[in-house]
Amino acid sequence: MVDPVRPRERMVREQIEARGVTDKAVLSAMRTLPRHLFVEEALAYKAYTDGPLPIGEGQTISQPYIVALMSELLEVKPEMKVLEIGTGSGYQAAVLAQMGADVYTVERIKKLFFAARKRFMGMRMFSVKLKLDDGTLGWTDEAPYDRIIVTAGGPEVPEPLVAQLADPGRMLIPVGASKRNQSLILIEKRDGKVTRTDKGSVAFVDLVGNHGW
Repeated sequence: MVDPVRPRERMVREQIEARGVTDKAVLSAMRTLPRHLFVEEALAYKAYTDGPLPIGEGQTISQPYIVALMSELLEVKPEMKVLEIGTGSGYQAAVLAQMGADVYTVERIKKLFFAARKRFMGMRMFSVKLKLDDGTLGWTDEAPYDRIIVTAGGPEVPEPLVAQLADPGRMLIPVGASKRNQSLILIEKRDGKVTRTDKGSVAFVDLVGNHGW
């Protein structure tokens, strides 16, 4: 049986705060959310360890620190509209929802989509809306978005996502030719101008879709 409180506190203190994440909303969300409910039951005892975990279908739940870092870099405020590409287990979307965002999340793998939807319903997280689709195309009907977060890596930034970003707006996406050569790119749109900033090396599963690759 996973302890519902102490492992979360230790995870936040030793893995996240110790590495420099200071956003109070991020820290509070990750202290609150039961991460062990977002992994397979057999791996629940590893839910608060310092690393990614498999969630099936060749996908992973990201390392807690990476979830925290990306959430902090997004600078999410309550009631912001956030698009997530790559629902996976739903943990990243849940963190953003816990921070007060209205989250729209897209997943292309049916098994993961239905599992995440069931999880959100069970947790009564009604501020998260899900769509089964090609994430590289975004979610046009609900655009624009104050923030966009992509939790899979590709060789380029899908143009539909940039188009769906509000002005002003911020987007985070891993970009690189391979998993071993990815950079976390912060894209900012302001007054019609789009800028890109490299926030360091990361390693994410591949972003698969019909746009560009």
